[in-house]
Amino acid sequence: MTAIARLGATAAVLLAARQFFRNWGTTKAECAMPLPGDSLVGQPAVVTTEGITIERPPEAVWPWLVQIGLDRAGLYAYETLHTLAGLDYQDADRIHPEWQHLAVGDTVRLAPRGWLGLDDGILVTVVEIQEGRSIVLRTGGGDSIWDAVWSLNVAEHGDDGTRLLIRTRVPLRRPGAVVGAELIAPPKAFVTRAILRGVKHRAESEPALPGDPP
Repeated sequence: MTAIARLGATAAVLLAARQFFRNWGTTKAECAMPLPGDSLVGQPAVVTTEGITIERPPEAVWPWLVQIGLDRAGLYAYETLHTLAGLDYQDADRIHPEWQHLAVGDTVRLAPRGWLGLDDGILVTVVEIQEGRSIVLRTGGGDSIWDAVWSLNVAEHGDDGTRLLIRTRVPLRRPGAVVGAELIAPPKAFVTRAILRGVKHRAESEPALPGDPP
């Protein structure tokens, strides 16, 4: 009975931890709501939705998302994270006009070539974009073992705020898909939260747009 009790307690702790890093900063309604890119993975092994509230209108947040990428404005994460992950790049702290164009078919680099033994690093493709609202990125695609869909979404919140939601969907195509997705979930959640907080900090630090209320 003691062993069963310990097993039950361990399972409860793991479940609570899983729920914590899986849908950080979002409501049940936001986790259940359909978002662009969902239809690309009809039978997901894992779905996560993480979000943050930004005290700026969507048009002030959107430019930061458009220029994201290792070879562009970076990921807005922590410098300590860069060092721990073995990534050598600088995150932008301003809007760059030359990086404000993104179209379907464009690629966005998330990790350099050779990172962790990956010949091409991590490169995702823009598969859908709704101007001012959503960017849908996909890595792999088809039957690739690395297939995943990652969407960045902005929506109005209150009078002059924004809800920024990041959703990840990993398809269930291989027997180990669920296990693999669960193993990488904690570090993925840590990076996602760093991105959310990085965008929030930068957007709220920018001068107000013309017409913004005081």
